[in-house]
Amino acid sequence: MSAHEAKTINLILKVWRQPNPNQPGAFAHYDAKNVSTEMSFLEMLDVVNERITLEGKEEPIAFDHDCREGICGMCGAVVNGQAHGRLKGTTLCQLHMRHFNDGETLYIEPFRAQAFPIIKDLAVDRSGFDQIIAAGGFITVKTGQAPSADAILVPKKDSDLAMDAAACIGCGACVAACPNGSAMLFVSAKVSHLGLLPQGQPERYQRVARMVSKMDELGFGNCTNHLECEAACPKEIKFTNIARLNRDYLLARLTAADQETGPAGGF
Repeated sequence: MSAHEAKTINLILKVWRQPNPNQPGAFAHYDAKNVSTEMSFLEMLDVVNERITLEGKEEPIAFDHDCREGICGMCGAVVNGQAHGRLKGTTLCQLHMRHFNDGETLYIEPFRAQAFPIIKDLAVDRSGFDQIIAAGGFITVKTGQAPSADAILVPKKDSDLAMDAAACIGCGACVAACPNGSAMLFVSAKVSHLGLLPQGQPERYQRVARMVSKMDELGFGNCTNHLECEAACPKEIKFTNIARLNRDYLLARLTAADQETGPAGGF
């Protein structure tokens, strides 16, 4: 076989099927035959769905997806117990079938967390992340002419850390991997990428107080240092951001920064 000749594999899929949030779900069996190893995981599901549609016996498998380039954070599922599958630092849409073996059995489940209710099959409601961002994950500025890029100098160490934190795509793998269903890695990345920069200093402590308060309100769990979030993150966001979040949150609680939000559940 030439280096450019596609190889195919056969897989046994156990896919979580659940018609809606109010009905129980169960694993359904599918034989995925002649799957090209050049396909992405989502393309493999597309092929399975085409066969399901042609058979006409049931509805296609519902799963979240959008850009399929690993940058939008829309896709996500648990494959054999691992959020986004077995390849470190990779979203499900960028996981290719060459990383699986012929004859392998794959259990495919939705991201499971109290704050991520199932919508259907593998699709879950992750709008809680949007609510956390809306609570404080922004900088309030007056619109107008954009300032010169070099008007405010930023130390390279800070800009590098801010850029690393800004890589978070908000997919929710950290929540799915955490035994507590905690969103601390997500919130800490959003707090860090603004709080590390001079432009993010105004509202810095109000921001963290409001975001943590909203996180608690939505039912996300607390962090107990399992580090599963860092291991599952497809953008390899560092756990050290949570330490930064904790420091900012403590300062917010010791000042008047959280007066608008009141006491939060803490961590």
